[in-house]
Parts: sequence; C-alpha cells; structure tokens
Amino acid sequence: MSKPEQAPSEYAWWGVLALALSAFIFNTTEFVPVALLSAIGDSLHMQATSVGLMLTIYAWTVAVVSLPLTVLTRAVERRKLLVWVLVLFIVSHIVTSVAWNFPVLIIGRSGIACAHAIFWSISVSLVVRLAPPPKKSQALGLLAMGTSIAMVAGIPLGRVIGETLGWRVTFLVIAGAAGVVLLMLRVTLPELQSQQSGSLRNLPTLFRRPTLALLYLLTILVVSAHFTSYTYIEPFVQSVNHASQNRITYILILFGSAGIPAAVCFNRIFPERPGRFLLSSVIALASCLLVLFPCALGIVTLSVHTVIWGGAIVCFGLAMQAWVLKLAPDATDLAVSIYSGLYNVGIGAGALLGNHIAGAFGLPWTGTFGGLVGGLGVGICWLALRLPGKTVASQIMRTPVP
Repeated sequence: MSKPEQAPSEYAWWGVLALALSAFIFNTTEFVPVALLSAIGDSLHMQATSVGLMLTIYAWTVAVVSLPLTVLTRAVERRKLLVWVLVLFIVSHIVTSVAWNFPVLIIGRSGIACAHAIFWSISVSLVVRLAPPPKKSQALGLLAMGTSIAMVAGIPLGRVIGETLGWRVTFLVIAGAAGVVLLMLRVTLPELQSQQSGSLRNLPTLFRRPTLALLYLLTILVVSAHFTSYTYIEPFVQSVNHASQNRITYILILFGSAGIPAAVCFNRIFPERPGRFLLSSVIALASCLLVLFPCALGIVTLSVHTVIWGGAIVCFGLAMQAWVLKLAPDATDLAVSIYSGLYNVGIGAGALLGNHIAGAFGLPWTGTFGGLVGGLGVGICWLALRLPGKTVASQIMRTPVP
C-alpha cells in the first residue's frame, strides 16, 4: 500500500477551511427547514408537523444512497468529485426554491440529499489527509466548527431571510453560497486521488468488529432521540414557552453556539479520555431530553438547557467520527459512509417518532420519549466501551485522533 501523499503546506489549511465552509453550507441546508416549517407549511397549505416529514424523507434518502454512491465514486479523484457534488447541490436548490407543491419540494430535496451523502462520506477523511501530522485533531474540529456555525448563524439567518423575503429565497441564497464554495474548492484543493476508500468486500470485515457494530447501533439510537425533539423545536418552544418569533430565533442561535466550546472541549479532552468523553456526551444528551419540558417553561432554564443540549450533540458527533476513523483505518470512506447513512436513519426516525408523539400525546411529550430512547443509547455505549480483548478498541484509548 502506497503512503498517502501530503498536500503542499500552502494548500493544507486553506483546503481544510474550504471543506469546513462546505460543511457549513451542507448543514445549514439540511436543518434550515426546522426554522421554516411554519412558513413552508403556510405556502403549501400543510400543517407544520406534516412538513416536518420532509426531514425524514431527506434523511432516509441520505441513508439509502450513502453506501452505493460511495462505492460507485470510490475511484474518482476527490477534487473533481466535490465539484460535481456541488453542481448537483446547486441545481437541486434551484428546483427546491421553485417547488409549487410538496412532491416537487421532495424531488429538489432528494437531489440535495444525494450530494449530502457523497460529501459527508469523503470529507472527514479528506480533512485528516490534508492537515499536517500534528494538526489532524484540530482539522477534524474545524470541520465540526463549520457544522456548529451553521447552527449559530446559518439556520437563524435562513429563518430571518425566510421571514423577510420568503422561504424560497432562503434556498436560492444557499445555492449562491454553494457556488462561492465550489470556486474555493477548485482553487484551494490539490488533486487528491482516492485512497483507502474501501469496497463492498470490506463490509463483512467492518461488521465483524463488535465495538464498531455497537457504535453504529448507538448512532441510530442517540440521533433518533435527539431529532424526536429537535425537529419540532420551533413549534415546541412556541407552544410550551409561548415565545415570540425573536425568542425562537434566539434559542436556535444559542443551540448552535454551544457547538463552538464543544469543539474546543473535544480537542482538549477526547485524545486523553475518548471512552469517557463519548459516554458523558450520551448521558448529557439523554438527560437534557428527559427534562426538556420543565426546563422550557422558563426562558432562563431553557437557555441553560439549550446550551448543554447543543454542546452534547456536537460532542457526540465529533467523538463518533474519531472512533469510526480509528476503528476502520483500512476503509475510512466506507466506514464513514455507513456512519453518515445511519446518522440519517436516526434523523428520519426521530422526525417520524416526534411527529407521531406530537399527534398522539402532544408536543410537550417529545422530549420525554426522546430521553427514553437516549437512555437505551447510554446502555449500548457503556457496553461498547467495555468489550473485552478488542485490540483496536483498546488502541483508541491510548492514541490521539488520527
């Protein structure tokens, strides 16, 4: 096996930054409908909770296509692949912006989902490849920072644009921003041939690794728990806290801003205590969901709760990406693709469960049911970290992020 090439130093951090900006764009568009459910529903003459099902469809599309698209594109040079991914992303946003009914909206969102699936299958390993050897953990943290800033600025800004100019303009603005990022990637990324992407032959090997298999199951449970409540955070805060539109925007910004200190904590704590870091994030997330309703009754308690909740989900995502990379060094793209697909299975399942709970019991109950699912995740995480005699699993406990 040939040694991976090191990107020229003048490209390294600019390329990582361009990928982080791409992460910002992709995460903004995935979750901006959360902040626009009411506006989209009014435009298409649908209930907000019914429009929320578009998150389920989007997420499950990503889940279904992640693995086959990763395998189909495994030999494509990575800079060229990213350019075509962003072209698909932009065209699909234009379709979304002109959607005159729900099926056309879903067609546009499905194209975005395909672009999303490929991007997240390759971006994690690419930032690790681009970064200088001592800075790989920081590069992974910078990619997560792009995700966090999407929550801090992208989603609230999309909400403001949607309220001011219409939700369709929000998607056109995202398409324009993606065009700028496309040019940045063309300029800053060197040619990066596909390496250690894996193939379908690696699948049985990956699933024979008990720690990795349990962490995949953990991903579905924890993400489902989170999105049972987060998908409907806008109508939830409005109905429970009787919050104004400005206060809802404030809560969304607060949730996203928690990701920045979470990324800092990851860089400082995870390399030394990876198992404890992951377990603590799962416990914190499940606990936040269980107490969501009482905390939402007052703006002060809701604010504190939101910061902890937002930080917990970002810590979980960062820790899981690092574990997957370390547990599958021979098929990184394939392993991350499976993780991304299962993450989106969780998003879709959470949105669907939240929709059912809201209809059957009322919005205030979404946190309670999400917390119960998160409690199952705590048990799975505890078991995964205590499997005996697993060489690779014990190695990650001693080794920094790759």
